[in-house]
Amino acid sequence: MSKALSTQELHNLAMNHVGKELEQRGFEFISINSQLKRHPQFVCIDKTGQYYFVIVKVVMLPENPNNYDVVWMETFKAHARSKNAKVLYAGVGLSNPQGESLPIYLNEEYLIEYNGIQVIETHLN
Repeated sequence: MSKALSTQELHNLAMNHVGKELEQRGFEFISINSQLKRHPQFVCIDKTGQYYFVIVKVVMLPENPNNYDVVWMETFKAHARSKNAKVLYAGVGLSNPQGESLPIYLNEEYLIEYNGIQVIETHLN
């Protein structure tokens, strides 16, 4: 019998997708935090020396993975500004292809909605 993925395992699956894109874009990883509700998940640096805080959020479809808590994000943006870092957001939606009400199982196919990494502007309005 197949094992349903836990919330932490779903988060790790999303982080793997985002991490691969960051690698392909040439980012160097400074630190990785895969613990749920700990932000940022990735601290990266680009070739110019600019630091980036990357937030990964996983949701179960049909919830929109591109939505985030705007009020919380303002607090996080202030933290990033204080560290001279830019903020990147990656929302990942997952679902069982047999039906949205079913869990995602270990080593079985799943649907993913991932629109790539979004730059979150950190400047003050």
